[in-house]
Amino acid sequence: MKDGVKVLDSWALMAYFKGEPAGQKVLELLKESASRQRNLLLSVVNWGEVLYSAERLWGLRGRDETAHRMRQMHLDVIPADQEIAEQAARYKAAGKISYADCFAAALTKLRNATLVTGDKEFKAIEKEIKILWL
Repeated sequence: MKDGVKVLDSWALMAYFKGEPAGQKVLELLKESASRQRNLLLSVVNWGEVLYSAERLWGLRGRDETAHRMRQMHLDVIPADQEIAEQAARYKAAGKISYADCFAAALTKLRNATLVTGDKEFKAIEKEIKILWL
């Protein structure tokens, strides 16, 4: 895998938790981050998106298990500060992308990172940020 900071979006984590083929690449990134002691980044907004998605799919118990598993991963959950919110707002105003996805994109841009996703919504801004497509 390439060096550098990587940001996960909720699509990537849900692919992993649901056992989808793209989740295998996420597992490789998680193992790599653990071995290098270099955490992957996740916006707190996307953390919440994973939790509500898990609850819709698997109920409260599944949500709690998902939260527990995420806490065991090498993830740095980044708060949505004013700078990130302003960049997310720019993305939302300019394109057809969900507001939660805008936070993943904003974090990626501001940290000069690479976004890990398979969510086609990000096609709208793929010229502005680096994307590792799953």
